[in-house]
Amino acid sequence: MTPSQLRQALHELNGQRDLAVVFVQMGSEMAECRVPHAMLIPDEADHLIKVTDGKHVFILDAERIAWIRIG
Repeated sequence: MTPSQLRQALHELNGQRDLAVVFVQMGSEMAECRVPHAMLIPDEADHLIKVTDGKHVFILDAERIAWIRIG
């Protein structure tokens, strides 16, 4: 997945839905990140994909994502 594809997939996050992201690690391991009431942060000068729960900012690496769940 490219960063622009990820940003498009996350565009509907407006603080009313939860986000779960599973990252592919080295080998066969995976790590999950959950963001309750996730909001996509608009594109900034650094062009990183960022989401927030209002308390923390999470930076997502599009190339390492195995799958996402928006619920």
